[in-house]
Amino acid sequence: MRKFLAVILAALFMAASQSAWSAVLPDFAELAAKCGPAVVNINTERKASGDGGDDFFGEMFRNMPPGFEKFFEQFGKNPGNRGKQNRRPMQKQKSLGSGFFVSADGYIVTNNHVVSGADTIKVTMDRNGKSTDFKAVLIGADEETDLALLKVDSSEPLPFLVFGNSDTLKVGEWLLAIGNPFGLDHSVTAGILSAKGRNIRSGPFDNFLQTDASINPGNSGGPLLNMAGQVVGINTAIIASGQGIGFAIPSNMAAKIIEQIKDGKKVSRGWIGVTIQDVDDNTAKALGLRNPGGALVGSVLDKEPAAKAGIKDGDVILAVDGENIEDSAALLRSIADKHPGSNAVLTVWRDGKTQNITVTLGERKSQGATLKSAQKDHADDTALGLTVRPLNNDERREMEIGGNDGLLITEVDPDKAAAEADLRSGDVILKANQQPVSSAAELSRIVREVGMKRGAIMLQIQRRGDIYYRSVPLNLENNKKNK
Repeated sequence: MRKFLAVILAALFMAASQSAWSAVLPDFAELAAKCGPAVVNINTERKASGDGGDDFFGEMFRNMPPGFEKFFEQFGKNPGNRGKQNRRPMQKQKSLGSGFFVSADGYIVTNNHVVSGADTIKVTMDRNGKSTDFKAVLIGADEETDLALLKVDSSEPLPFLVFGNSDTLKVGEWLLAIGNPFGLDHSVTAGILSAKGRNIRSGPFDNFLQTDASINPGNSGGPLLNMAGQVVGINTAIIASGQGIGFAIPSNMAAKIIEQIKDGKKVSRGWIGVTIQDVDDNTAKALGLRNPGGALVGSVLDKEPAAKAGIKDGDVILAVDGENIEDSAALLRSIADKHPGSNAVLTVWRDGKTQNITVTLGERKSQGATLKSAQKDHADDTALGLTVRPLNNDERREMEIGGNDGLLITEVDPDKAAAEADLRSGDVILKANQQPVSSAAELSRIVREVGMKRGAIMLQIQRRGDIYYRSVPLNLENNKKNK
């Protein structure tokens, strides 16, 4: 009898436990069924030479471990060997990703890296259990936030999703990620919001949502949803070395960019014209600040908005229009979020006290647009395999490079040492063997006088706002023949 009662009690306890857990854990089935039809697969193609260069396999290999190089070799695209033996005729390269409709008339949001450089874009959706293909047109894109807007034509209204408010999200909230990877119908994963405001150094305006909802290869460009079915993020990146670490662009940032693109406007951002850095503990002590925070002004570009308003080197910008600034990245985002021509009140720490300074904002020029216009006044340094030219004033302002130093790389010879050292078009050479360079002649001289003696030269470069060093080996015999 006792055993019988024990079994009954155990069964009742298990039933109560399951009921309790059911009340706590959400049911995502209804949400997935409701929102899934608006999520699409995006398949792009472009023609490109087969000698290496930028890989266009898109999401299949985005952020994958180094061991995948062997897989690339099967396609004749070993990134570690850019010699002539790898050259192939022009061939089609593909990229796969996801996206989602944001209107019934066929507008689709996705990541820029999914469609960048594509000659053709095909969108596939599931309509009443059947696969339907559309030819999509790229309306516009913003490289700096990795967003793109597409458009398809349909005779019927299309299912779509709406943006929610990402600012109101709280860490620990349940989220649902939906993708349409590799044409394998919908992929649904659930998790929580792990963190906000993540900077993974993928661009100047990083402010990602971090989630443990799996964002698998091919899911980039898909929506991250709250429990109300609203889009609170656009899935865009993963950390290959970590499990449950995915990142999404906040909807509040994305919605503003997409609206500008949809209205046929160029994406415009505010600009004050300063170089900035974070304030650490020692800097705060030296300046008399109670706590580290804000953005320290390293230099003020001549004739730019900050200079005109009276901002000085050594100022610490603590707030913009009353909103506290935690670090230099926060200042960059805050200013860029405002319209050029508008006024911003900067709270500045100077000489042991705060003061408010009103700045009339200029317009930030996107780095991508600047680089595309850089096509003249270049010179070739055959020893390195680089084509370089001095920066113009607009580029210095955009890249926050003061003085007259800096050489923009406009072309890299895939058969020369520079390509082996991972130098790329768009990189800016700041120094050669610790010596500033401002002309192709200066670079050639340093290569000839220093690099040739040592058999290598170390270049300090700036790439998308970050500073790197690249050491380029020099083949003495080949360079003697070139003289």
